[in-house]
Amino acid sequence: MAKRALITGVTGQDGMYLSRLLIDKGYEVFGLVRGQNNPKRAVIERWAPEVTILTGDLLDPSSLHRALLTAQPDEVYNLAAISFVGYSWENAHLTSQVTGNGVLNMLEAIRLYSADDPGRVRFYQASSSEMFGRVQEVPQRESTLLWPRSPYGVAKVFGHYMTINYRESYGMHASSGILFNHESPLRGPEFVTRKISLAVARISLGLQDVITLGNLDAKRDWGFAGDYVDAMWRMLQQDEGDDYVISTGETHSVREFLDAAFARVGIEEWDRYVVQDPAFMRPAEVDLLIGDSSKARDVLGWTPTMSFEQLVGAMVDADVALEQPRAAA
Repeated sequence: MAKRALITGVTGQDGMYLSRLLIDKGYEVFGLVRGQNNPKRAVIERWAPEVTILTGDLLDPSSLHRALLTAQPDEVYNLAAISFVGYSWENAHLTSQVTGNGVLNMLEAIRLYSADDPGRVRFYQASSSEMFGRVQEVPQRESTLLWPRSPYGVAKVFGHYMTINYRESYGMHASSGILFNHESPLRGPEFVTRKISLAVARISLGLQDVITLGNLDAKRDWGFAGDYVDAMWRMLQQDEGDDYVISTGETHSVREFLDAAFARVGIEEWDRYVVQDPAFMRPAEVDLLIGDSSKARDVLGWTPTMSFEQLVGAMVDADVALEQPRAAA
């Protein structure tokens, strides 16, 4: 019989790539969507029509229990979160509830659902490199001290340690992927990478004059989301749950991202197109993130397939194709 998987956050970038990966592997996939009239539902229905959509909410434990009863999953991937870091300062309480307590609600629902066999349902938690925050070690690995610098990062730390606690307390097959920044053409336009690729495309087509950004010197370890969901799946194929850093091992500044994006459309001198605004600066910045994913390489056999330059190019190309009809109108 085909394996069955339940994905929360199925309408997000990672949920879409993961659903496609699992379907291609022969899984029966169920996706949890919040609200019956969620506008993003149509997106996943177009991307992966094979996904069975269930309605539920990480803040409603009874809905999670119903979803488990319906999906009867072998694997649960908890990708749902309020994931835009900047917003977490504006609404720290909601971020903490969804991104933090939501993990606990799902873990507890799985524990009760599989009480007769704690390892029957394998659980993946989407942890984040934002947990490292004020980094205490370079590069960051699974054992690096966590020092989050945003309400989002704090909430992710709660979910991360709760996953470890359920694994150690109840014998659950629960794994956390400490994923460093991972991007794609499916990334939301509020994130700096997609904000840049979309603006560069529009500037090249004469549809936009400038892009307004915050800190150009922040450095991140950027990879391709399609590679990273493969790592998620590999974690749940192991005999035991564990925690893994998933990263490229390279760091690039926002300036370097701008260099690559503008070069893709033939613009070498981009200073006149970029404006810095303190309003886009974080109250507490995370200056440098770079991961050591040697454990994932050694245990999971995972390595990234797309380079930084290829990633930026793919995002810009996709946004040029998206905006061309507007330029021609």
